[in-house]
Amino acid sequence: MTVDKEAAERLANSFGAEAARYDRTRPPYPDDLIGKIVTASPGPRVVEVGCGTGVLSRQLRQAGLDVLGVEHDERMAGFARGTGVAVEVAKFEDWDPAGREFDAVVAGQSWHWVDADEGPRQAARVLRPGGVFVGLWHVFGTPEPIADAYVAAYAKVAPQMPYRVGHSYDEAFESYQAGCVRTGEALVATGAFSHAERWRADWERGYTTAEYLDLMRTMSPMALLSAEQGTELLADVGRAIDAIGGGFTARYSTLAVAVART
Repeated sequence: MTVDKEAAERLANSFGAEAARYDRTRPPYPDDLIGKIVTASPGPRVVEVGCGTGVLSRQLRQAGLDVLGVEHDERMAGFARGTGVAVEVAKFEDWDPAGREFDAVVAGQSWHWVDADEGPRQAARVLRPGGVFVGLWHVFGTPEPIADAYVAAYAKVAPQMPYRVGHSYDEAFESYQAGCVRTGEALVATGAFSHAERWRADWERGYTTAEYLDLMRTMSPMALLSAEQGTELLADVGRAIDAIGGGFTARYSTLAVAVART
């Protein structure tokens, strides 16, 4: 994705306006990857980068870890606190850990928003020796009629969109897989981390028309549309889902990179 600085800032700050919807619609992380994080962490103290509404933080807490969220958006942080997650408001790269060390730094769907240079150095500063960094990303794909309708709807309502939307599952998978490789390499390049491991879990999730449109409202490209454009986009995609029976099964893969602090 290539966007100008102003658009990137709008995207990064778009989620808080839909915090409750975001928490309701964004999928949890596969249990086996939660188990891998628990096993890889040498202790219970975890900081989650860009914890959002606390989707991943709550899963880690339920698995027995002591989680502190760091979230730059006060609206998202407030929602997470309301679900029992401890949160400090800051961008991770600017956050002051006040001398605290952690056993794991975890980033669920958030590391791509962190400064590429300062993020790895900050992770090295806050991790104890033997601690682990884990970055996770969801990749998903819809049936072809829905994917085609999504691309066509964006092309109609926003032909000047500054970046491409509607990648196929295979294209998205390759992009996120390459992102995992780059993230591992950037951490190792600091000299503070050992070689990276990559994890993967494949799964599926069903959506009705209403459920998928609800999820779409939380997707960052919507922040670049006017209210009228957004309404037209959702209507077009909704008609496409209704045309195939009012629902579908989405294909998901959750990719992760894990790197140990030396």
